[in-house]
Amino acid sequence: MIRGIIEASRRRGFAPAASWPGEERRDLISSAQAIKSRGQIPIIAEIKPKALGRPLTEEEVFAYARAYADSNACAISVLTEPSNFLGSLENAAIARKAGLPVLRKDFIFDLRQLSEVQADLVLLIAALGVDLNRFIEAARESGMEPLLEVHTEEEMDAALKTDAEIIGINNRNLNTLEVDLNTFERLAPLAKQAGVFLVAESGVHSREDALRMMRAGADRFKPNLVSSPVYLTRIITSSRSKTLSGGSQGRRNFSRIS
Repeated sequence: MIRGIIEASRRRGFAPAASWPGEERRDLISSAQAIKSRGQIPIIAEIKPKALGRPLTEEEVFAYARAYADSNACAISVLTEPSNFLGSLENAAIARKAGLPVLRKDFIFDLRQLSEVQADLVLLIAALGVDLNRFIEAARESGMEPLLEVHTEEEMDAALKTDAEIIGINNRNLNTLEVDLNTFERLAPLAKQAGVFLVAESGVHSREDALRMMRAGADRFKPNLVSSPVYLTRIITSSRSKTLSGGSQGRRNFSRIS
C-alpha cells in the first residue's frame, strides 16, 4: 500500500505554495496541556474523507473543524493524500481557520512536500526510510513541528536518536493494517527517559481505550477516526481528572505534561 501511495505522489508531482500568510505556529503541547488542566483527555480529532467515501466540500471541512474545536479537541489531523484517502492540501488550510493546531497527515518522502501547505505539525513516518534528522530540520524550517511516527522497537530506537519532541506510536501495522493496542504499551516504556511527548495513534474507539493508552503513558491520543463530533464529545466529557488520576503515576519522566 505504502509503495503505491508514494508512486502516485511522484506522478502527481509537488506544488510548493507561492506564499503563506506567515501566521505563528500553534503549539500542540500547550494546547494539550490546556485541555488536560480541565480534567479532560487531550484528543486529536481527524478529518478523513475516505471514511465517508467521498471528498469533502470546503464547507464540510470547516464544519468538522469548527465542531471539533467546540468539542475541546486539542488539535486536528487532516488527511491531505488525495488518491487513497480523498484528502487535499486545501483541507488543511481550511481546517486551520477553526483556530486549533493542524497536523498534516500524509506520506512525506520528499522534502518538497514540506512547502506545499501551511500547517502547525507534519507527520513523518519512520517506516518510509527517510533521513529522519534531515526531514525534522526541514519541517521546522518550514514552520511545522514534526510528529515522528514509529511502530517497532527499531523505529523507536531511531526516533530517540533524533531531537524529535513529539513521537507517535502507531498501533496500526501499515503493511498488514492490523491494529493492536499492545503496540503502544510495549513501546512507550522505551521512551521513559527521553522526555518526549508521546502520542497514541490508531485503534482508540472508546473511553476505555483512551484511558488504557493514558495509563500506558500517552500524553494525548489520536483516535483511529473521529468522524462525528458527538463521538468526540462523548469521550471528552466522560473523562474526568479523577478518572485519569490512577494512570498519571510513573509518566512524569517521559511526559511534557505533568
